[in-house]
Amino acid sequence: MKTTLDKKPKEHDALIHSEALTVVSHIQREQDDWVINTIMINELNVPFKYKRKKMYKSLVKSQVNISYYCATETIAGFDIEVMNVVRIKRC
Repeated sequence: MKTTLDKKPKEHDALIHSEALTVVSHIQREQDDWVINTIMINELNVPFKYKRKKMYKSLVKSQVNISYYCATETIAGFDIEVMNVVRIKRC
């Protein structure tokens, strides 16, 4: 059986998959009809962001597997690197 990484299509070369990362912070805030989730990972200084339709249980101190793309957001005139999460799953 193929693993998640083996099934990744060639056109998604920028997609990054990381496993067994520990979440140190998980913030959920409402924006329009969505709940914006921002997590911080142990030893990384970049926010990982994703959207869901409803609130979920906190991921703090959990280990997760994440598939994401690198992106840049402009906030107050500054360019900030963020990771846009495509898939997140507890280990």
